[in-house]
Parts: sequence; C-alpha cells; structure tokens
Amino acid sequence: MAAKEGSPTQPHLMARLWGGYRDTYAGMPRKAWMLAGVQLVNMSGSMVVFFMTLYLKQTLGIPMAQAGLVMSGYGAGMLGGAWAGGLLTDRMGAYRVQRLSLTGAGLLLIALSFLRTFPWILACTAMWGFFASALWPANATAMAANCPEERRAKGFVLNRLANNLGATIGPVVGGILAQYDYRLLFWVDGITCLLAAIALLRLFPETHPPKSEIEKAACETKTVPGTGMRRDGFLILLLVAAFGMGLVFAQVVSTYAPYLRDFYHLSEAGIGRLMALNCILIVLFQMPATHVADAFHGARVAAMGAAALAMGFVLMPFGSGCAYLALCTIIWTVGEILAIPTLATLTSYRAPAHQHGRVLGLHSLAFSCGITLGPMAGSRLLTAGGWMAGAVGLWSAVALVALAAAALLLGISWRWDGRP
Repeated sequence: MAAKEGSPTQPHLMARLWGGYRDTYAGMPRKAWMLAGVQLVNMSGSMVVFFMTLYLKQTLGIPMAQAGLVMSGYGAGMLGGAWAGGLLTDRMGAYRVQRLSLTGAGLLLIALSFLRTFPWILACTAMWGFFASALWPANATAMAANCPEERRAKGFVLNRLANNLGATIGPVVGGILAQYDYRLLFWVDGITCLLAAIALLRLFPETHPPKSEIEKAACETKTVPGTGMRRDGFLILLLVAAFGMGLVFAQVVSTYAPYLRDFYHLSEAGIGRLMALNCILIVLFQMPATHVADAFHGARVAAMGAAALAMGFVLMPFGSGCAYLALCTIIWTVGEILAIPTLATLTSYRAPAHQHGRVLGLHSLAFSCGITLGPMAGSRLLTAGGWMAGAVGLWSAVALVALAAAALLLGISWRWDGRP
C-alpha cells in the first residue's frame, strides 16, 4: 500500500535541510577537526582582552591613558608575533610553534595576575600579544597542509567557526568571573591556553604537518611552483586587500559600539545582542556559504563579500530602530562570511613550497596592521563635526575602503594565473 501524503514515511523538510547542512561538512579530514577543536578550547578562554581596560582602570586604578597604552602594547606585540610566527613555522614546524605560542601565552597570562605596576604590565602584555599572535600562521599552515586543495577553504572556515564559538563563550564566562574577581580571568584564560598546548602535544606529537600535494611535486622536481614571493604581484595585491579588510574590521572592535550607544542610544545589552547576531549567523551559515561559493572564482567571491561589507556599513547612519540595525548587521555579516576566509585561502595558494608559514604570517601581519591603525583613524572621523556628520563621514570612508578592496579583488580574478 502506498504511503499516504504527509505520513511519517515521507522525508520531512527539516530532515532534508539538516541533511544538506550536514553534507557541507562531509569529507573534512579528521586532523582538520582536531585542529579546530584545539582552537575552540583555546578561544573559549579568550576573555582577558575584552576586560583588560576595565581591570586596569577599576581594579588597579591605572589612568585611562595608560590603560590605552597597555592595549597598544598588546597590538604592537601582535604585529611582531604574526611575522615571527610565520618565519618560525617554516623553520621549526607548525605544531611546535603552536605549542610554544600557547604555552608562552598561558604562562604570561597567569603572570599578569600578579603584576601591579604599569611598566611591568605593559611589557608583559606586549609579550602576551606576541605569543598569542604567533599561533595563527602556524595553525593555518597545519590546516592547509592537512586539507586537500579542494577542501582548504572549508578548513579555514572550520577554524573560523571554532574561533567564533570560543569567542562567544569566553566573554560570557569572563563577565561572570569578573563579578567575583578579575584575576580569575587571567587564570582561566591561561589554563585554557596550557590545556590547548597539551592537547596539541597528545594529538600531534610530530613537528611538521604532512606535505601538501603541491609541496610534494616541488620537492620531486627540485623547483618552487610559480614565482618567488617577492615577485608575486598577486600575493602583494592580496596583502593590500587584507590590510584594507583589517581597516574595515577595526571599526567593529573600536568605533562600532560607541556609535551605537551615542547615535542609536543602545544599551550595552542591545549592543551585545547585535554582536551575538553576527556570531550566530557566522556559525549557522559560514560553511554552507563556502560550500556554495566553491563553484565560483575565489577572488570574485571575496570581492562580493567586500561589496556587501561596504553596503552594510554605509547604510547605518540613514535609518533608525533595532530592526534597521539588525538588517545592516545581516548585510555586513554576509560580507564577512564571503570575504575573510576566502581571502586567507587565496593567500595560501600563493605560498611557494615550504613557505606556507611565512606567507600566512604576512597575511596575518597585513590584517593586523589594519586592525592596529583603524581605530585611530576611525575615532578621528567619528568625532569630526558632530555625531551625525562624523557618523556619515566614518561609515562612508569605511565603505570606500571596502569597495576599493572589492575592485582590487575583482581585478585579480580577471588576471589570475591558474593556481587553484
């Protein structure tokens, strides 16, 4: 007898949707999941950076100007760590650098809980930034090596999802701990770093990740595929685009919250809900979007993402209400989903054999430079000529930078030399 329409034997729509969603994660290597798991453990403790300024000001009584210098020292340390991490990855191995980075960051975080004077805090925070930032090029190199080329973009996305999940958990836990004692944040953050280092040692006892297919071919022929790094015009242009994306995203961590508070009169809870919307969208749709985007040229996908970022930010001063802000957040989050991991994947394809760490370190350095310089430029624009004029000027400038990156990436796609 045929099953009646709507009977339980028919596949349910939600089951089909879940099956399609699950299929986007299919085929990822086991070691890629393990690397993402280590990142999740590490980022779940990432709470100190969100509360550092409040801790210095409220608990230690350090003036706001000096607290700002401490965070600038953290940013300067990150710049050095991004470059050094890439160099050391090629020389020492990706897994060893990750373990060194996590161990150093964990011990420095615990040490910070005992420091009380400004010079020592400044020095220790800069070193913490150095060790913490060295992790990314090493981790990205290991992910690229453990994923076949057709899965490399999804490997970077998997790492990014782990980072976002951890970054969502960390501040929530940190806010609870801060109600009891701010120093607990340093201990929990430091211990999670050390736990992640131990997990790496147990899961990846080797020093170097396996060679990718392109590296194997280069070793067999004793040649480096493509042109050298210094002569690779595509790599240089991709680094310029990464710097532009850093300038754009610097506003999310600097001027975005003050703008929402003073122009839209949102409370801290309202601002937190908007940022939570951003994280939820990334967790739910980052991997399916990457799965669909695999059918298109990566540079064009990144260009579309940069254009969506421009649209989402430039629209903000011209509306009102939480629904309008949520719409803007959705638009620029779509841009973030399309642009950021795709740009990292494109950069990894430009790496000559045995120099993945150095190239991905350059990518991290370019993005970090934008993150470091962006808040200063954004703050000046936002406070120029009153909030309304300043807001229009700021978000228009952000949109122009994003559109310039989109145009650059579109030009790259037209002249791409055939690498994956």
